Amino acid sequence: MPKISIPDLPAYSGSGPITRIAGALGAYEGRAISAAFGMEKLGAAIETLMPGSASSHRHWHERTDELVVVLEGEIFLVENEGETLLHPGDIAVFPAGIDNGHCLKNRSDAPARFLVAGTRDPQDRCIYPDAGIIMEPDGRLVRTDGRPVADGSP
Repeated sequence: MPKISIPDLPAYSGSGPITRIAGALGAYEGRAISAAFGMEKLGAAIETLMPGSASSHRHWHERTDELVVVLEGEIFLVENEGETLLHPGDIAVFPAGIDNGHCLKNRSDAPARFLVAGTRDPQDRCIYPDAGIIMEPDGRLVRTDGRPVADGSP
């Protein structure tokens, strides 16, 4: 089995299309485990949230299971029920199809690092309840009432 060190994993940063509607997330860095090993059915990465940043906007998946394991620092898990402070070794799971919008926020003054993994289902839809937006399997953004989201429109 091939071995690779975290600093040698493919790096990514930036934001997805939802940020142009719902707002920026702040600084973060990701290291793509799945891309390094050609994994197609499981997405896995190590992400580092800088102080004041968020992992995403609150969201949930119709057909994708997600798992987060905190590795370093403190991260707030924000869900429908409220917020929970997570420390290294804490695990959060989000089964597919459960309407529990969630994200992670770093409110500390130090970077926080976590492992995130999720199944990959080509028919998955991702729902962003606070923004009233759904990301369709083909990447299109639509409003929860079905209207399309025009490029750059809030």
